[in-house]
Amino acid sequence: MEKNQVANAFFALSQPTRLDIFRMLVQAGEHGRQPGEIAEILDIRQNTLSNNLSVLLNAGLIKRVREGRNQRYTANTDEIRDLLSFLLEGCCQSRPELCHPLLERAVRQLETPMARENYTILFLCTGNSARSLMAEAIMNREGMGRFTAYSAGSHPAASGPHPYTLELLGNLNHDVSQARTKSWDEFSHPGAPALDFVFTVCDKAAAEICPVWPGQPMSAHWGVPDPVPVEGNEAERRLAFSETYRMLRNRISIFVNLPLDTLDKFSLQKRLDEIGRTNDLAEET
Repeated sequence: MEKNQVANAFFALSQPTRLDIFRMLVQAGEHGRQPGEIAEILDIRQNTLSNNLSVLLNAGLIKRVREGRNQRYTANTDEIRDLLSFLLEGCCQSRPELCHPLLERAVRQLETPMARENYTILFLCTGNSARSLMAEAIMNREGMGRFTAYSAGSHPAASGPHPYTLELLGNLNHDVSQARTKSWDEFSHPGAPALDFVFTVCDKAAAEICPVWPGQPMSAHWGVPDPVPVEGNEAERRLAFSETYRMLRNRISIFVNLPLDTLDKFSLQKRLDEIGRTNDLAEET
């Protein structure tokens, strides 16, 4: 990689909005995001988004894929890999005692399966009033003691859990006696549970900068529609909550049946991302 290319890449990432866009696309993986999604999640105007996307494209940090009349943007993993190689070459060639132990440790960690008796999971959304609370309840039941789930929000709803959430979970015999909305900051403080997995279930939470989680958990985005803003009569609104519950339960059922004790972290991350991209969420059987 040429020095000028590296300088262009760093210039592109020196502006906060572009950095947010780039981080979002890296987290989105090969699926990427459409411009409308990026603009909505980051709350920026389309013209501002277009200008910043152009800078990132010119720097080679992202790619654009056309899908008929639509466009989708993804992180350019080859360019990112070359950029990291350029940065580390001098260190690793002239000061191997600095780089090699870190690289070897990282490879060992990625190649080692997460074989444990119990796993701790945190589900995140913005308000923590519906989706993440449902996911917490589902995981604690489906996990049958092997998984302990929590939920939190980046901006927890002051009004607490949505009444339809509590009613739905109660009708399905979930214990809601301890259900409450809470900030994700609770899980970044000393003494908080060491997390193995963090799953975001709404797009806005996925785009926000998360706290530093104890335990260096694996993460994935499992976005599902938010039932709270759905309009219509009471039956239609309750149906939206039921549909969100169904989607979450199907994804969680796939997850709890993964052979976690045999999958290395490379393979596991791929499976987690695949679950988040699942569109064919079949009816429960």
